[in-house]
Amino acid sequence: MITSIQGLLAESGLVRAIVELDGFGYEVNIPVTTAERLPPVGSTVKLHTLVIYREDSQTLYGFATAEDRDFFRLMIENVTGIGPKMALSIMSRLSLPLLQGAIGAGDISTLSKCPGIGKKTAERLVIELKSRVGAPGGAPQGLPSSGGAQGAGAPHADAVAALVALGYKVGDADEAVRRASLALGAGATTESLIKKALA
Repeated sequence: MITSIQGLLAESGLVRAIVELDGFGYEVNIPVTTAERLPPVGSTVKLHTLVIYREDSQTLYGFATAEDRDFFRLMIENVTGIGPKMALSIMSRLSLPLLQGAIGAGDISTLSKCPGIGKKTAERLVIELKSRVGAPGGAPQGLPSSGGAQGAGAPHADAVAALVALGYKVGDADEAVRRASLALGAGATTESLIKKALA
């Protein structure tokens, strides 16, 4: 199984990247949350991958982190009605900490706002995966716990919660904080993330 690919980033888009390696160009389907983190075209890139084999095709999916890839696999292997395209759509709308938090909190409203996801599919996500992500224990609806498994995501989650309190929709708040985090780097504080997101 191909678990990662590292090579020259030849092309990049919101849902697709071309990685050149040893004279071959590999088309990799990616979520928006990974596209946001790609280096400039012409740079070396590493993506954590999963290959989906069908009778008439082989499709390569790539993610910025192994955790993102593993959660993608978890969704398509355990939730009825969620295939690779839908799982990619979900992960394009919500970052992994927020997605796990929404599932752990049973936040059907946030999950059902993802493109192509209705209430029934959102309910299946919660039923099938809640025990695997853990309940967020007191986190606001749709937001991950500061003390959850994604410890490094605490400033992200707190910043998203603050923007939601200011009237942002959860998905929009998550996107704004993701962009702020990319601009500020991994050590950004909650306060700096909020300021950057509002700028």
